[in-house]
Amino acid sequence: MPPLADPASAGASLFELVAELFPLHRSLTGDGVRETLARLARHIPLVIHEVPSGTRVFDWTVPDEWNVRDAWIADPTGRRVVDIRRSNLHLVHYSVPVRARLPLAELRHHLFSRPDAPDVVPYRTSYYAPSWGFCLAHRDLAALADGEYEVCIDATLAPGSLTYGECVLPGETDEEVLVSTHICHPSLANDNLSGIVVATALAQELTSRGSRRYGYRFVFAPGTIGAITWLARNESRVDHIRHGLVLAGLGDASAFTYKKSRRGDADIDRVVPHVLHHAGAPHALAEFSPYGYDERQYCSPGFDLPVGCLMRTPHGAYPEYHTSADDLGFVRAEALHESLRLVLAVIDTLEANRVHVSQNPKCEPQLGRRGLYAPAGGGDPRADQLALLWMLNLADGRHSLLDIAERAGMPFAAIERAARLLSEHGLLKEAV
Repeated sequence: MPPLADPASAGASLFELVAELFPLHRSLTGDGVRETLARLARHIPLVIHEVPSGTRVFDWTVPDEWNVRDAWIADPTGRRVVDIRRSNLHLVHYSVPVRARLPLAELRHHLFSRPDAPDVVPYRTSYYAPSWGFCLAHRDLAALADGEYEVCIDATLAPGSLTYGECVLPGETDEEVLVSTHICHPSLANDNLSGIVVATALAQELTSRGSRRYGYRFVFAPGTIGAITWLARNESRVDHIRHGLVLAGLGDASAFTYKKSRRGDADIDRVVPHVLHHAGAPHALAEFSPYGYDERQYCSPGFDLPVGCLMRTPHGAYPEYHTSADDLGFVRAEALHESLRLVLAVIDTLEANRVHVSQNPKCEPQLGRRGLYAPAGGGDPRADQLALLWMLNLADGRHSLLDIAERAGMPFAAIERAARLLSEHGLLKEAV
């Protein structure tokens, strides 16, 4: 991927990766997940983990592995009216193998459509209740003629493994930032190829940096069972996680939505809204609820990790959600790039958020003779000067840069720049 300094190229590169991954037949387990992770590993140092079927992970059990080679329905004339080769949404995921002939009246019990959206193919799964079925547009379902139909689901559902990927970038400390995204959905561009490519580009950008305060742990795992499996296998190390984000649905053109962690007042719950506000990005804030993406696993009471969720339109709140309309025409390169830039700004804020102590706490130091009343960064001189004064006044060893930015009502970057200048002139020291 190109450097972020070139927004047009970066956005196009993100979209190209979405397009590359779009046809792959991802599901909860199987070769489609492995192929997806293998392609991501071309961009970032990704370690692939395989967890055997039957492994107990808290109250859950890793399911059998599912792979499909072919699936179709042929009408009485032999014409294939439903074919997974046209769209991998046509098959209900985790359908058991079937080879049969049956009348339309019986076949209908295994056909699913959206009467309210007659032109789209819905996305359905049957992960934990063995069955089979096909999805198709309601217009196509209504057009099926009576007669005997041939059904083929050439699939395997047998002991294998659950596959997830992990990219770990060490930092200067053993404290970590967790970035998690789900990889189980098939040809759905926004949900969640957008989250996958933004997380990948973020890991790539952080890999290129010379030093990092925090370590970064990127988890690419199937929804729910994948996060649960990761937590079960990493229970001893989660105490190192200081901040976390679940990334999903970041490619549509709508405003951002940030869903807070269970704690509600964790640093991540303050940083993301601060960045959104000062970036001028339209957004909504949502309180935590135990429904949604994998933040609900990371925020379960036994872990209560400081993990929020960043998305654009929330899941289920846009008509294209979990349908064939969530295609390559629904996501936008510029939206992907904006999402990446925003997440990177969140990371930069977390990295730079320190606590300082004034070395001249009794009255204001004389800034003029130090040249600090000159414009500090090419911006508004008065704002730069005010940032210096706020920084000096609250640098008491108790207030972080984020605390000061919030109280001053100023962008974090302005306060961080003031702290850097004051430190260079010996007026501040970082608290130990």
